Amino acid sequence: MRHIVWRWLAASSFFLALLARAEVRPQYGGTLHVTMRAAPTTLDPADRGWEDSFGSRGVAFLIFDSLVEMDDSGQPGPALAESWQATRGNQRWEFRLRAGVKFSDGTPLTPEAAAASLRVANPSWNVSASGGTVIIEQDAADPEMLAELALARNSIAKRDSDKIAGTGPFRVTEWQAGKQLNLGANEEYWRGRPFVDGIQIEMGKSFRDQMTAFELHKADLIEVAPEQTHRFQQEGRSLTSAGRMELLALVFAKDATTPQEKLLRQALALSVERGSIRSVLLQGAGDPAAGILPTWVSGYGFVFSTDADLAKARQLRDQVRAIPTWTLAYDNSDGLSRLVAERVALNARDAGLSVRPMPDTIGDVRLLRVPIASGNPWVAFKQALSQAGLLAEKGKTESVEDLYAQEQSTLSSDRIVPLFHLPASYAASPGLRDWALRMDGSWNLHEAWLEAPKP
Repeated sequence: MRHIVWRWLAASSFFLALLARAEVRPQYGGTLHVTMRAAPTTLDPADRGWEDSFGSRGVAFLIFDSLVEMDDSGQPGPALAESWQATRGNQRWEFRLRAGVKFSDGTPLTPEAAAASLRVANPSWNVSASGGTVIIEQDAADPEMLAELALARNSIAKRDSDKIAGTGPFRVTEWQAGKQLNLGANEEYWRGRPFVDGIQIEMGKSFRDQMTAFELHKADLIEVAPEQTHRFQQEGRSLTSAGRMELLALVFAKDATTPQEKLLRQALALSVERGSIRSVLLQGAGDPAAGILPTWVSGYGFVFSTDADLAKARQLRDQVRAIPTWTLAYDNSDGLSRLVAERVALNARDAGLSVRPMPDTIGDVRLLRVPIASGNPWVAFKQALSQAGLLAEKGKTESVEDLYAQEQSTLSSDRIVPLFHLPASYAASPGLRDWALRMDGSWNLHEAWLEAPKP
């Protein structure tokens, strides 16, 4: 009798274990609903009209793949290229393509197609195909080539008149520029078919609209505003954040033309009370910043002082007779930008400066949100300056010391006033499983699946 009982208990435990495993086993099927603030007018990351954002990057990596990709530790790994080698002091790079990969339209990925795609994205590069490899040659050494190729803008795409195809986990089924994108699973994806049948992405949605859709169970994955993360967590909701991934900064439209103008810009930078803005407007989210790169990327961001010095700001202002009124432009659809712009204007007034916030206009200075593009400090720095409309000089040694010198030089030009480094935060419905955030703040949905609602 005892043996029968033990056998029954063992069988029960076995079946219970199977049931437990079945509950967490990925399931195929369903449509994933995603919302995002960005409203891209093109799906081509190499197009001049493509605006870099966390959402745009996420979309790009659903449709396209890159030759290499960066892991969570910032190290390059194989993607469409299964191996590579650099010669001539990092002036010549050779990438061997993975065999058997197809574009979503069924045509094979060839070295010629990959080379053509990279030439569109980088007209100054010398890119060619030879055998099963793609070769990139440059006049000067480029030790950051792998990190460059991992950027969304360097994804491999097949462009055919008004159509575009990628090798990614999903294919485009419907596209309404800036409004909605419907994607279907790529049945022949080289990494394996995605679990969900499709993804529907609503674009151009404010943080408030996204939260409403989430609360009404009309969205499975949404972006959460930095200033809402504290309340979101207090309410016991699940939140996923990616470090300090976004720079919030003031960017002047033109170079300062006189010493007096430089003094006024320095006074503005010294007048901003970052600490109070963080505690009141940001509700403790993000870090005050006086440097372009966050410390986790550069390693030295903490050396820049973020303290306001109103006395010195007034002293600099008193050296200038005529005080102009600067127009401060901000995105009216972004509630945080409006509040920060208004607070910056108040801080400036305390220093004797005149700043007038104006929504959706071309101002003397802009309040800009710049997503950090890479964990590679040189690539992140160059991409941040590019988005801000500033130029980066070619590094002499590509060392940390050289990077620090270039960042100091950029800051001393008084074209940009860094304010905060903000997290990229997302909320997911309980039924969305196994999704992830990449190092660049975009979502990875290739292995995501939707759990069937419990009866």
